[in-house]
Amino acid sequence: MENLQSSLYADKFQGMASVVLENAVIRAEVVPELGGKIVSLRYKSTGKEWLISSGDRPLKSLAYGSVFTEADMSGWDECFPTINACAIGKNNEILLPDHGEVWSLPWSSVMTEKKLIGSVDGKRLPYRLTREIELIGTSTLRLTYTIENRGAIPLPFLWTAHPQFAIDEPTKLLLPSTMRKLLCVFNSQQGEAGSSFIVPDNWLITSEASGEGQKYYYPSPVSEAWSGLYGQQSNNYLLLKTDAATVPYWGVWVDKGMCNDRTTVALEPGIGYYDSLVRAISNGSAHMLAARESTSWHLDIVLGYGEFQQHLS
Repeated sequence: MENLQSSLYADKFQGMASVVLENAVIRAEVVPELGGKIVSLRYKSTGKEWLISSGDRPLKSLAYGSVFTEADMSGWDECFPTINACAIGKNNEILLPDHGEVWSLPWSSVMTEKKLIGSVDGKRLPYRLTREIELIGTSTLRLTYTIENRGAIPLPFLWTAHPQFAIDEPTKLLLPSTMRKLLCVFNSQQGEAGSSFIVPDNWLITSEASGEGQKYYYPSPVSEAWSGLYGQQSNNYLLLKTDAATVPYWGVWVDKGMCNDRTTVALEPGIGYYDSLVRAISNGSAHMLAARESTSWHLDIVLGYGEFQQHLS
């Protein structure tokens, strides 16, 4: 029987203070200073590293409000309270930066016996985002998010996880059978989005960097809130799982060297549809959090080798 015991400890990642969560199967590493970025997610049993590295890009803090593609383009970031830069408020007086606020802000962090608790306060909106990370069993890393509205009026928000997964082998993109028809919201080849995309039975992403990029969303709330990747040569898999009642939207970003310097796929569970908080407010999909109230949700990351269907029941 495998040792289920997990450990948390302080470390260094490329000279920056980090925190490692580790058990016999999974090793995850977080740099709080870099927007709480998860810089490494490794399945120890096979040595598979799932998150793309910064490569030749310097891993360093950027000023608040920087453009996301000016950064290191690696690891797992959080997009909140928008993805696209936009202006909200009665007179559009609140300017929200590219990919939101929290990815370019340093987070505070506290280690307990089992959890890494990171938090960050908004600059242009009165909120606190808290993310707790813990290892569950042998194969699951659980991320639990809480948003507190610290203002006196309702707070609209959009949230999306933004993990950039490394595609270093032919990799099958896994989606529920209920998500066969997606909306293409960006296509570098077409220039204009809006077409339907029928998910092929074998949606395979190769490591070839062609300079293209596409982004897709399921165009309504999902009934099954999961997606994943499966390495066709190594048989390693990664699954993201959450609750459709609290995280009802799902996007897929395929970057074949358009923004990054290598091929990467971002599986993007989200609250609010899609990308722009202005759009989400106008279509009614943004979460509206009452004054002085809070809301929470969780996201599980499952790593493994071989058969994965048992995790979807």
